[in-house]
Amino acid sequence: MIQVIYGKKGSGKTKKILDLANTLAAQVKGNTVFIDDDQRYMYDLKYQVRFVNAGEYNIEDPKMFLGFLIGMMAKDFDLELLFVDGFLRIVNAQLKDLADFFAQLSKASEQHNVRVIMSVSGSEEDRPAFLDEYLLKD
Repeated sequence: MIQVIYGKKGSGKTKKILDLANTLAAQVKGNTVFIDDDQRYMYDLKYQVRFVNAGEYNIEDPKMFLGFLIGMMAKDFDLELLFVDGFLRIVNAQLKDLADFFAQLSKASEQHNVRVIMSVSGSEEDRPAFLDEYLLKD
């Protein structure tokens, strides 16, 4: 399952995803991973959450990031929660061009039984229709 926290820059998406990671990590039996494009929030996460700085892996496009995520799922059979903050900064792409990425990630997350929660910045006017099915409901 994929869930997206969507909103404008500065709307509290990062705080929300950090809070969710800390809360949900304490409730699950499996592993929790939090991915960001830098180390800014590494110390805001509880020790149960594995932090990964995607900036260290030279991810250039959505295909590379998809392979990165699926590789994590394949390697860690106990992975239960996967959080991604600053998604568009990591993939270096326009959201409107990522419908196939989301479809493939959704399929992989279902196959590996991993819940993926990511933050995506953008205005309501620019939100593509394909994203509607993934929006996290409050």
